[in-house]
Amino acid sequence: MKYLCILISILCLYSPLHAQTQKAEADKLINRVIGGRSNAFSTQLLQSINNNKDYFEIDKKSGKIVLRGTSGVAIASAFNYYLKYIAHCQVTWNGSNLNLPAKLPLPVSKIVKETPYDYRYYLNYCTYNYSMSWWDWDRWEKEIDWMAMNGINMPLSVLGLNEVLYQLYTGMGMKEKDLEDFFSGPAYFAWFWMGNLDGWGGPLPRNLMLKHEALNKQILERQRSLGMKPVLPAFSGHVPPAFKKYFPGANIKSVGWNGIFPNISIIDPGDSLFVTVGRRFMEIQTKMFGTDHLYSADTFNEVDPPTDDPAFIAGVSSNVYQSMATTDPKAVWVMQGWLFYFSRKFWKEPQIKALLNAVPDDKMIILDLWTEKFPVWSKNGSYYGKPWIWNMLNNFGGNNVVHGLMDSIAHNPSRDLKNPDAGKMVGIGLTMEAIETNPVVYEMMMENTWRTTPVEITSWLKQYTLRRYGKANVHANKAWDILRRTAYADSLTSRGPRSMIQSRPTFSSKGIRIDLRFPYDNKELARAWGELLLAAPVLQSSDGFRFDLVDVTRQVLSNHAISIHKKFTDAYNKKDIAAYRKYTNEFIALIEDMDRLVASRKEFLLGRWIADTRKLGTTGEEKDLYERNARNLITTWGNKDNRLHEYSARQWSGLFSSFYKPRWQQFFERTTYSLEHNQAFDADKFIKDIREWEWSWVQGRQAFSTIPAGNPVTLCNEMYKKYGPSIETYDLNYENNSIIP
Repeated sequence: MKYLCILISILCLYSPLHAQTQKAEADKLINRVIGGRSNAFSTQLLQSINNNKDYFEIDKKSGKIVLRGTSGVAIASAFNYYLKYIAHCQVTWNGSNLNLPAKLPLPVSKIVKETPYDYRYYLNYCTYNYSMSWWDWDRWEKEIDWMAMNGINMPLSVLGLNEVLYQLYTGMGMKEKDLEDFFSGPAYFAWFWMGNLDGWGGPLPRNLMLKHEALNKQILERQRSLGMKPVLPAFSGHVPPAFKKYFPGANIKSVGWNGIFPNISIIDPGDSLFVTVGRRFMEIQTKMFGTDHLYSADTFNEVDPPTDDPAFIAGVSSNVYQSMATTDPKAVWVMQGWLFYFSRKFWKEPQIKALLNAVPDDKMIILDLWTEKFPVWSKNGSYYGKPWIWNMLNNFGGNNVVHGLMDSIAHNPSRDLKNPDAGKMVGIGLTMEAIETNPVVYEMMMENTWRTTPVEITSWLKQYTLRRYGKANVHANKAWDILRRTAYADSLTSRGPRSMIQSRPTFSSKGIRIDLRFPYDNKELARAWGELLLAAPVLQSSDGFRFDLVDVTRQVLSNHAISIHKKFTDAYNKKDIAAYRKYTNEFIALIEDMDRLVASRKEFLLGRWIADTRKLGTTGEEKDLYERNARNLITTWGNKDNRLHEYSARQWSGLFSSFYKPRWQQFFERTTYSLEHNQAFDADKFIKDIREWEWSWVQGRQAFSTIPAGNPVTLCNEMYKKYGPSIETYDLNYENNSIIP
């Protein structure tokens, strides 16, 4: 590294047009983040000399902070490193701290960082819906800034795909009416794009395709101007239901998504038409959006091939690649490795080798999608010579759960990078299904970008709380030590615990869609809650602190719901009517309290989600369509009988009061009646009726607040005093540490 530093220091700046664009865009990013204080910084673009690996320096000259980097992303990363480790600030989704000192401190000595990774990948198809369905350019601009500051150089960029498909199929003679049952609604693009469903949530208005085409061009222009190489979609065979009518000789397969939605139509990759259509797709997309030669295609996303014959699978793989390469000889296929985990009973060594070996090693990159929990590479020959990327998944469906596998993300990327059995590990990335939760694990994961050694968690968390809250605090440090051992322990269940409140009402905790397992004692998590409250008099002005306090409070109460559920279930089974009324009333009161609690933070407002959907529409009819999409996704997911219901459940103000609470109230009314009249409770009829009620909620138009209400610290203080004793928290001498509202 010392030799490299000397070489870099004497390099002259290079000045191709694209390089100067990257420097200029990095300067604009700094100004967007800190405004006029950006005058304290000077930036320089360097030429990489180590296999094109990104590299940055932080230095000082003539009283200015000098940021040097080999790309716009590298300069932005240097800026972020300065904010975090010199100015003790933080930029995150949930509570940024940009309280910069009056005089910006200069680095004591030059700081040099180089990444060992060619690629730092970002996004999952699902993120585009569980978080990004309604985003405008202002929100995208903030996210791209965050990407660059965290070293991302390989984002998935698929927003304009619908317009490409529209031009492709209308160019082949199809009418707009032929496509009405093809394109999904805007909350379901991810599964439409991945070939899981047709038409659900539609029909898709034409103007939204055009709006997203224009927005995608802005996104791509900004990403490329910072030195990123976006991954664009490729053709994977999904065609409209009307395709067979126009091409009766085509070999069309009917493929289903595990019975969740009706089957879709796929051109058999062995049909010569497959490559022809794929080539035309690439031509249209390249003309519309340009290319960086990276393409995403997932041929069997949660769908098994019709045969396990390796020859068939190899043919499919070869034709998918050829549909890219015939138009772009530099094409590299970036494939999600999720199928090897999700359908691991099907994908054995012969089938995996057939799929991968049909494509040249340097023309395919595999995304190991959930490496922090289930590293597929370690069980499948390190992808048999293909380059692959180590990813953290963390979030499923946008669920609000305090959780993360902290030890895994702190230690395993650097360990696997050095493991000779890991094959060609060329990158790290983030493949979460949704963002804007658990900022700590995303920041920790991206620490790996600029290092080859493990993150030492204890000291790192102390630095994290300092920059997040703006001050060091012993109680905050104690809270995070507890959080690390409980909610962020690697023993946590796959997706983290949600709440019984979010389940369709039932007496059983088995066989429901909500994962209720948490291997830590909720009493321990409540200790972290108490420690945060003890820190509140000092830290409550920090927005990040207020978010964390509300989020931990919410999680403790969410976990507590299952203990109340057990009490009223026991009372029902014992036919103790008085106890049943007592505990069911407590359960409803808990829901009401949680609604008030989360209403104090903008991140937990159903009203913002719905208001953003309606802004996207241009007519009343469109606004209503988009709102139905928004309500549908986070409740029933599909139709009223869809088995994915609650998959994307959120703990949001408005959802507690209008959906979870009345649903449980109906359950309690019927079960209380059955107790009072000594009658059997008809659970089947209740479920049938509640599905109808849920579907009517999806069609509803009730307005919800878009503005936070209440003081977060005061509310958490109130909740602690009310629920702390019943959760058996330890004695914090709480009364002597009163919270100042």
